[in-house]
Amino acid sequence: MKQNYLFVMFCTLVLLTGCKSGDDSITPEDNKSVSTGTVEGKVLAKNGTKPIGGALVFTIDNKNQVYHTYSNADGTFSLAVPEGNTTLHIQTGNGLNFRSEVAVSVKKNETTSVADKDSKLNQVAKIAYVEGSYDEIESIIANLGYTATQISYHDLKNLNTISQYDIIFLNCGSRNLKYTGTNTPGNDLDVFANLSTFITNGGSIYSSDWAAAYLVGGDKSVLSCGPSAGFIDFTQVCFSTTGSIGMYNNSSISNAAMASSLGFNTLDIMYDQPLWEQIKYYDPSFWEVLVQKGSEALMLRTNKYANKNAPKIPIGTSLNKNHMTICHKTANGNTITMTINQNAWSAHQAHGDYVGSCTGNTTSGNIYYTTFHNHASGNIGKTGPILEYVILNL
Repeated sequence: MKQNYLFVMFCTLVLLTGCKSGDDSITPEDNKSVSTGTVEGKVLAKNGTKPIGGALVFTIDNKNQVYHTYSNADGTFSLAVPEGNTTLHIQTGNGLNFRSEVAVSVKKNETTSVADKDSKLNQVAKIAYVEGSYDEIESIIANLGYTATQISYHDLKNLNTISQYDIIFLNCGSRNLKYTGTNTPGNDLDVFANLSTFITNGGSIYSSDWAAAYLVGGDKSVLSCGPSAGFIDFTQVCFSTTGSIGMYNNSSISNAAMASSLGFNTLDIMYDQPLWEQIKYYDPSFWEVLVQKGSEALMLRTNKYANKNAPKIPIGTSLNKNHMTICHKTANGNTITMTINQNAWSAHQAHGDYVGSCTGNTTSGNIYYTTFHNHASGNIGKTGPILEYVILNL
């Protein structure tokens, strides 16, 4: 098993720090008859100190036009919107798990500042984690000011239990004998089936290193590529415990939005223990690579998983029952994934929007996988920013 230290080297490249503040049909540039003011502020985690980059900040006018921008890596944002009373929405990911709403009054040609206490990103999701021996993602969740409930490996066998949650974190080492009570957890087929149903119905999961076995099957870890016993087929991804001790210098963040959110796009990764899970193959039509060293993928994400045979069940918190995720079409041809109140759907539908994320399956949740993780000792190096991004964007 491994302990990894992720050393981040900040680059000087400036990425996407000046997003246009409103690219729908009514903007200050396109329609001089619309009187606008500016709303500015800083998006923060619930702890009130950690700035959140890459958050979607938007408001909707009485004609259902969306004015939006994204927070910079330091959390700051500035948005031009029509004058009058409006609601400012702040979201990360698709907006189902973390979002806030702030009432603002905008005056023509004036700047309205949102107080830091009002621009904190609230947790809407119910989050669970499975304890591991080499990973403590729950410590990062707590440091951000959010809450997660510990569930056991055996709770994964009960669909009614896990369906209460929106997000489940599967720590590296959580399939060890200490937690499972068996040396052959790969035989617990109900765990794989329940995770499949959970994701198909909109739940999201994160797994790291040896927890790859939750995806493709295996006992404590995935020893080598081969026919899968998990819920993801080995033709879509395969792993092998062949990682060796060494430094992965100049690894890159290949997703532009993620790099912009974090404020850096290159990093050095120290793998200081052998036998970490290497990603030997992945289907690029199914997975998006977020971090890589050359052509070797180190971090993957997908929202394209769906099991057509899975039962249809409600997933997650009741706070989301009157909200829905949509793909909003902007006037200039771009799209934005956002979560809105269901009462506003008919107007957005008339505008040409559609239900679901702008990418991937319309109902499935996200799967994130990282070859690296934080450490039970608490010495996580600079893995914090990467894993914070994962938490807030599941």
